[in-house]
Amino acid sequence: MSFLKAVLILQHCMAEGAQYRGRLAPSPTGFLHVGHAHTFWIAARRAKSHNGTLLLRNEDLDPQRCRPEFVSAMFEDLKWLGIHWSEGPDCGGAHAPYSQSERCRFYLEAWQRLRDAGAIYPCTCSRKDLAQSANAPNNEADDEPLYPGDCRNRSADSYSSPAGVNWRFRVPDGESITFNDLNLGPKRYIAGKGFGDFLVWRRDDVPAYQLAVVVDDAAMHVTEVVRGADLLKSTARQILLFQALRLNIPQYFHCELVRDEQGVRLAKRHDSLSIRHLRESGYSPEQVLALAKV
Repeated sequence: MSFLKAVLILQHCMAEGAQYRGRLAPSPTGFLHVGHAHTFWIAARRAKSHNGTLLLRNEDLDPQRCRPEFVSAMFEDLKWLGIHWSEGPDCGGAHAPYSQSERCRFYLEAWQRLRDAGAIYPCTCSRKDLAQSANAPNNEADDEPLYPGDCRNRSADSYSSPAGVNWRFRVPDGESITFNDLNLGPKRYIAGKGFGDFLVWRRDDVPAYQLAVVVDDAAMHVTEVVRGADLLKSTARQILLFQALRLNIPQYFHCELVRDEQGVRLAKRHDSLSIRHLRESGYSPEQVLALAKV
């Protein structure tokens, strides 16, 4: 099925009041930890409470960081916790494939639509260029630096492929992006201030996270996105992509982050709090979920 056909189906389903469809979207760059358990348990619980469908999407786009052993581990660890899904790489479904590494044709179609609409532009700035820019630093350690706009006026007309340069989405400077988070309430970000022109395609010919997630959530008919509060600003970016691609925007439920004893949010570097390590140390699923604060 083409991306455009998926768009039309999604719009029809949303107009008709589609059944709840939620998703789990782990990335196999390490073992899942108790922070993932917190978010994924809430996602599974919300899908069940809505009598809806839960799918699992393997977000394995980055060939340098994703490893097959982490894919099998995430299936095993989630099922051990008691989290189950009805669509995914391991069980199939109507919207296969469910691994992003197998979905590049969908992302390419979306790139072409954005290019033709003038919504994106090629960027040749190096990391050194960005680091030396006075506007580059950002007050959120995990966030994308605010792009200074050096390549913003470059034309995309001569490019038939995204490979070889970075591609950025041209945000509407000064526009307010608002959404009502189902857990954290009303949120508002200003394009060009809270975030700048962001990557949609990398120079090594890999689609960026923001574009891939929007395309897949649309094609898989996701109606509600449950994820961590560290991705709130990504939601603002993705809303702009949904609008540029003329897609209906799903609802969002951002979970509070689980933190360690020093107050630092959990990441895959916390090996001692990985679900795999806790399992091997004799913890029960109930004990791991207790650590995950669910």
